[in-house]
Amino acid sequence: MEKDRLVRFVGKVMEESGFKVYKDFKTSRYIIDIYGVLPTIVGDMGVVVACKNYDEHWEVGLDVLKEMEMIGKTLKASKIVVITTSYFTNSASNYAGRRNIKLIDKDGLVTIAKKFSKKENEIYETNVIDENEDSETYIPSTKSSKGPSIFHAGKRSLSKSGRSKSVGRNLNLGNFMQGFKGIMSNTVALIIIVLLLSSLITYIIGLFNKNTALIGVSKILSSAILSYGLVFYADRDPNVVLTKGTIVFFVSMIIYVVLIVLL
Repeated sequence: MEKDRLVRFVGKVMEESGFKVYKDFKTSRYIIDIYGVLPTIVGDMGVVVACKNYDEHWEVGLDVLKEMEMIGKTLKASKIVVITTSYFTNSASNYAGRRNIKLIDKDGLVTIAKKFSKKENEIYETNVIDENEDSETYIPSTKSSKGPSIFHAGKRSLSKSGRSKSVGRNLNLGNFMQGFKGIMSNTVALIIIVLLLSSLITYIIGLFNKNTALIGVSKILSSAILSYGLVFYADRDPNVVLTKGTIVFFVSMIIYVVLIVLL
């Protein structure tokens, strides 16, 4: 498959999945094959996609993943996707597993193509059937036209209404998870969430035990667990978890101290 055909195909699949697609997207230093924007209930989520039409015997290595990771950080993307017509090296696969990087090799690409082709046939057959049906008894949902997502795919019901609801639920859940992960990538948002959740936890503990020392220790422990845990959820890189988690924890503690002094 030629590079242009691969990019067009991936772009079409993403568009059918609800993305606004920008092909050959230019940054100050790079040109990205695809930059996709997915509107969600919490804001637009960005996805950077690299399409590599390598020969089957040429594997995609770490250099491509690290370059895309730099681009993703520059654009503050919520997801990084690397697609190839060949395969990935073991080191690249292991690296992607520790990062927020989705890899799709030749086999995965074939699977997506089959799902997309099947979906196109389903839409065509449904449209033909609908022409002979009473419009008052069945109105096709606009959501039923969504194509297979690169990031997730749910089981379809045999009935048209059940299939439409299933696709809608999967898309909404995927949007919510992407949006939540995007929020977790924001340091200020993390600090606010840690403050709110740790305060709630210590409040609940205080209802059952009035020991101020226990409440203070609970607040510190819950803040530490939440700080590092939420950062780990958003980014599996140990260095990021340690650095960002420490920042969130200590800033939260400073805010608590300031609140205690002022109140």
